[in-house]
Amino acid sequence: MLANLPVFVLTTGLLAMLPGVGQALMVRQTLHGGLRTAWASVAGTCTGLLIWTTAAAVGLSAVLTANPGAYTALRVGGGLILAVLGAATLWSVRKTAPAKVRPERRFGPWGAYAVGLATNLGNPKAGVFAVSLLPQFITPDGPVLAESLVLGVTWAVVTGSWYLLFTWAVDRGRVLMARPAVQRRVQLATGGVLIVLGAAVAAGA
Repeated sequence: MLANLPVFVLTTGLLAMLPGVGQALMVRQTLHGGLRTAWASVAGTCTGLLIWTTAAAVGLSAVLTANPGAYTALRVGGGLILAVLGAATLWSVRKTAPAKVRPERRFGPWGAYAVGLATNLGNPKAGVFAVSLLPQFITPDGPVLAESLVLGVTWAVVTGSWYLLFTWAVDRGRVLMARPAVQRRVQLATGGVLIVLGAAVAAGA
């Protein structure tokens, strides 16, 4: 059960590191509200991931129970999505600019939590990743729902851990972690690894 958990942790960690709306939100919350505000938004983001993955797990369990052959299609599709995401990340390096979020008033902890939750649930990519990632790392003839939920919790923990580290670094170094040059290096590394992982997943390696 969950023999590929280390690879799943690596994959979700790389996804969390990709510059985008989520990371831009964390930079903004840290610089304007401090770590307490940022970490409340991290909690909201993780809650959103749990909601996405729970919904995906229920649907995935039903699909694989009715048609085990769907596992292969989902695996290949998910691998292609990872590879395309990696290629798009590398392509975007040539015109990298820090992602932006709209200015907001300062929120208390619960308001910051709601912002993180709404940002995640309002991002359709999170749902696509939940549907495409989970099938790659479960045992199709095993307890699909239980394994999917475990992976969902793991994804939330990995993402939350990265954001906690990231916001701490932003708070310590302020503008350093938000510089385009730093984001460009992260994109080069994560884009290349995602292409390799996507190819391996699609090939069933």
